Amino acid sequence: MDFIDKIRIFVAGGAGGNGCLSFHREKFIEFGGPNGGDGGRGGDVWLEADQHRTTLLDLSRRPHIRGRDGCAGKGDAKTGESGQETVIYVPAGTVVYKGERLLADLAAPGQRVLAAAGGRGGRGNLSFKTQHRTAPRLCEKGEPGEKATLTVELKLLADVGFVGFPNAGKSSLLARLSNARPKVADYPFTTLSPNLGVVEHKGESFVAADIPGLIAGAHAGKGLGTDFLRHIERTRVIVHLVDPAGYGGRDPAAGIKDIESELKSFSPQLLSKPRVLAVNKMDLPGSREVFKRIRARYPRRAFAISAATGEGVGALLDRLILELSRRPPVPLVFGSAQDESRAVRVDAGFQVRSLGGGRFELDGRFVRRAAAMLEASLPEAVERFQQALKRIGVDRALKHAGIKDGDLVRCGEFEFEWSDAARRPLPRLKRDRRTRIGVGKK
Repeated sequence: MDFIDKIRIFVAGGAGGNGCLSFHREKFIEFGGPNGGDGGRGGDVWLEADQHRTTLLDLSRRPHIRGRDGCAGKGDAKTGESGQETVIYVPAGTVVYKGERLLADLAAPGQRVLAAAGGRGGRGNLSFKTQHRTAPRLCEKGEPGEKATLTVELKLLADVGFVGFPNAGKSSLLARLSNARPKVADYPFTTLSPNLGVVEHKGESFVAADIPGLIAGAHAGKGLGTDFLRHIERTRVIVHLVDPAGYGGRDPAAGIKDIESELKSFSPQLLSKPRVLAVNKMDLPGSREVFKRIRARYPRRAFAISAATGEGVGALLDRLILELSRRPPVPLVFGSAQDESRAVRVDAGFQVRSLGGGRFELDGRFVRRAAAMLEASLPEAVERFQQALKRIGVDRALKHAGIKDGDLVRCGEFEFEWSDAARRPLPRLKRDRRTRIGVGKK
């Protein structure tokens, strides 16, 4: 199975159902009044951590996800059924970004985050009935669901991470310590994806991760680059395996500094974690002389081991258990990123931009939503939309921008023709001419 640990997906909440325009009709009841029900709410899209998943492969095969639409309202004041929520399962340890902002860290199974909210249902004409408007002939379309492009990354949940140059024996050590069976061979970059294994020692257990081999410049994308460095960000202890023969003609002691430099360049926090040096392949000639030189430079954290014979593995595990006991797991961020979850974000009502040639663009969350929910075939709905724009000062803003009679104003997927007549101080709505070529509203 392919190991996929970083993808981009597009999510869209379900659209709300349209409101209903209906009047009560019954024998001997001449004026039954409006009874059009509201549309149902669109379904939300959620991302949820699942302990039974280990890769983002399934999600990479369907990167476009859309929630279920709500049902339209009906007569007799019947509200449409809301769309069911859509749940996308991802592995525990998945981090979700929206642009550059951390949206969620799904570290534990069952944690979830709202990826895209569904739109609210449009109101039927019953909702517009008032004392002065007893027979309204207007209703709303359903609101489109929220849309977002998300970056989804998987960071493995491991306690100990094995790092080092290619062919240092990381996979062999993981196979020695656990029931994991990673690929082992005598050529570089044998491991192309991280492997996990559960290690048990003296009644204690922890999860170890074998990270593909690093080379100088990995933080800048060389070799396998940063593709898998992210997986050791969650680890509590790092085991740096050293090949006594060196790599690429590089002295083993100098190679230690190269790997630590790569870790620091990728994330300075990695150097704050305990790092244990395990000089591997003690069963080969000349290895002990190399270990003595390394031990003299790093006396407190250097261990001599052999993943092939098991020599020194017990002492290494004793040290790892001790370091893990000193660094308990730290709770991870979940939900909106830290302080942003408590911040109140207020969007501006609208913005007016001149496009030149007698064309203007009206943008803003409120006006886009109002335009999307407008039922342009109903004159009362158009008039209500115009009055809503007037209340928030759109007409004044357009005049200040230099609009003239006959100029066009784009708002969402509609265009308005501006008229400064006394009885119609706001634009006269008409269908977007682009709909004739299939680009506008459906």
